[in-house]
Amino acid sequence: MPNAHALERISDSLPLLPLKDVVIFPQMILPIFVSEDICLRAIDEALSKDRFIFLSAFQSDLAGDSLGCPELKVSTQAPFDVYDIGTVATILRTRKLPDGRTKILIQGISRASIISLRHVEPYPRVQLRLHLEQDSEKNNLSENLFKTMKEQLEKVVTIRKSISPDVLMLLEDVDCIGKFADLVASHFGLKIVEAQKVLGTFDPVVRLHKVQALIMRELEQIPPKNTKDESFKNHKEFYLREQMKSIKNELGEMDGKDELEDIREKIVQAQMSEEANTECIKQLKRLERMNQDSSEASLTRTYLECMVELPWQKYSVSSIGMTHCKKVLDTDHYGLDKIKDRILEYIAVKKLNPQLKGPILCFVGPPGVGKTSLGKSIAKALGRKFARISLGGVRDEAEIRGHRRTYVGALPGRVIQALKTAGVKNPVLMLDEMDKLGSDYKGDPASALLEVLDPEQNHNFSDHYVAVPFDLSQVIFLANANRLDTIPPALRDRLEIIEISGYTEEEKSEITRQFIIPKIVEQSGLSTDLVQFHDNAVSLVIHSYTRESGLRSLEKNIAMIARKLARYYAENDEKGKVRKPVKVTAKVAKELLGEERYLSEEHNIHKKHVGIAVGLAYTQVGGEILELEVKLFKGNGKLTLTGQLGDVMKESAQTAFSCIRGLASELKIDPQKFAEFDVHLHVPQGAIPKDGPSAGIGIAMSLISAFRNEPLRQDIAMTGEVSLNGRVMPIGGVREKLLAALRNNITTVCLPEKNKGSFAELPITIKRKINVCFVSNILEVAEICFGNISNIKQNNHEILEENSLLKSVLEEGVGDEVNAA
Repeated sequence: MPNAHALERISDSLPLLPLKDVVIFPQMILPIFVSEDICLRAIDEALSKDRFIFLSAFQSDLAGDSLGCPELKVSTQAPFDVYDIGTVATILRTRKLPDGRTKILIQGISRASIISLRHVEPYPRVQLRLHLEQDSEKNNLSENLFKTMKEQLEKVVTIRKSISPDVLMLLEDVDCIGKFADLVASHFGLKIVEAQKVLGTFDPVVRLHKVQALIMRELEQIPPKNTKDESFKNHKEFYLREQMKSIKNELGEMDGKDELEDIREKIVQAQMSEEANTECIKQLKRLERMNQDSSEASLTRTYLECMVELPWQKYSVSSIGMTHCKKVLDTDHYGLDKIKDRILEYIAVKKLNPQLKGPILCFVGPPGVGKTSLGKSIAKALGRKFARISLGGVRDEAEIRGHRRTYVGALPGRVIQALKTAGVKNPVLMLDEMDKLGSDYKGDPASALLEVLDPEQNHNFSDHYVAVPFDLSQVIFLANANRLDTIPPALRDRLEIIEISGYTEEEKSEITRQFIIPKIVEQSGLSTDLVQFHDNAVSLVIHSYTRESGLRSLEKNIAMIARKLARYYAENDEKGKVRKPVKVTAKVAKELLGEERYLSEEHNIHKKHVGIAVGLAYTQVGGEILELEVKLFKGNGKLTLTGQLGDVMKESAQTAFSCIRGLASELKIDPQKFAEFDVHLHVPQGAIPKDGPSAGIGIAMSLISAFRNEPLRQDIAMTGEVSLNGRVMPIGGVREKLLAALRNNITTVCLPEKNKGSFAELPITIKRKINVCFVSNILEVAEICFGNISNIKQNNHEILEENSLLKSVLEEGVGDEVNAA
């Protein structure tokens, strides 16, 4: 039905636009091409007002049809031989064409009839009477008629290719009888006389019956099937297709049959497995029987193209040289000696036993320490292609296993897509951000990875899209993550975890000089001859502008300096000045980067405070120090915990409080105070969530300091889980925590006794800078924090010498080693 507001705005006098060979129905949208001047002036007049215009078709050969048909009456008022009944339309868009014509897009609004002619020049204008649509909703009778007409229309659509099948979809949402009849008539391709008869019928029910009569007439004209006619038709089509094939061959084009032959040759050349080859031949035979323009044929063709592009028998052939591999790893990464040794062991086993189904290495560490780049270096060292699958945010199992081909837009899983991109069957495949996998109602992608990463199963990996087994046993899988607790245990069991800790300041400085500065300077369009970074500038950026375990923030700050220098040189080049080398000192770096973000004296180690202990924490971005604050208030022994603490940390605080109460006499604390005072424990930076048990001894020391009213040294940091009986339990993240202490100028740290092994594996550069006191119970920690630290045995200078036993065994033989033993 026309919009009521639109009908109110229609004037009773509108410009006339006569049409050739077309009748416009209400609600119909159609482009019209106009070239006559009088018509163009009528369009300009409509555009200058309210964009409404009256459309009427030129008369056709009536041949007696006008007798008794008022809808076919030719207007005697208009200056053209147009029909008296037409359509008021609105002009949606106009566009002038290069050939001088104007293309307008119009939409029919309502039926109307001509009453009189207003004027002819400079454009025809007529007086109109609108015929509003008196339509009604479908009732039971019309509902049956609708259903019958749709079935009849479907038969006509299947035979007459000129009628679009989309009209059937449009009719589904039509409830008005008159609109239904107009929509069918506008898409039926009627002659002018027949279309004008439908347009001139104002009664919706009568109009619907007229449209049905037209459909019935079309069905009666369909000839019955004849076997001989069908045989002749098929023979004729075959002859015409052969002619078309010959023409396309001469033109150098390929038709559908040639394309299928090409796919058949590719299937043979792909050297697929027996199951895959059988499935592809089966699908190819189905494709040959299909109409090549159908949607199902397109899906089948896409599937076959995907299958022939997979690397069924393509391998990267390379020889493994241990010296070359070590050189590549040392060139691409500075430090990480323990990690490199493990990678070289992995490569050595691969060299000695190429068929070994080796473990899957998973690099775990904070962001920016080079986990992904290690995978690239391994691929480079082995001479294999490298592919990467980003698993961050993946929540659909089909992302791993692929979609079944019954779905629209089906694709293979990411594993098969990565192999297709790499082009070989034995690439190095990095599973990036494995700890950020999700799961929802669409399935659990982590569970789908179990088959991919299991060497006993992945030789017959089944992708839902490929639908045949694919061998993944030749793929070297690597993985990386920032944390382990979010990886499911079953998946973590298939991985060999290699922890990559943060870099020391010396390592950061060396990496910046060797790798970051040359890369950033080159990317900025400069050269190392023009821009030279001093060591004090690099140290300033590391100390005062970054607080991270990795290198990304450091790289961003170096890039900021390079960009500012690039702008300086670009502006001088425009002024014609000669480029002069710039030496980036600490002073220049501070001027370019602005105020320092991190002050080295933020934690004052020279003061003593009552009830404040320095703890150490391990986060995803490295180590941090925690100031654990305790205050006592008159009360009845209530314990309050604030600072957005997690459940584990709350339990650790309660355990430390109970431990202190149980050891009150040994710690020289008046037991009456526990009943007379309320305790409030707060960890600053309350907006940051905190959790874990490693702050236990720090909480215990702050409680002891508050109850004894004795200041606690701020140059001693501590970490360790405390038990109810006062035992100090081991913790993780030793390296990151010690680096955090050094960043804050704290050189004395209390570590659990059972963490001696973790400390022994640290680089010598860290051990020489820090004094570590290994403690086994809370009393030893209290003696260090409140007593004389020089009297406590320290184990920080126990530098482990390189074990030369393996080297001597390899050089002298097993017998010598046995004799020596």
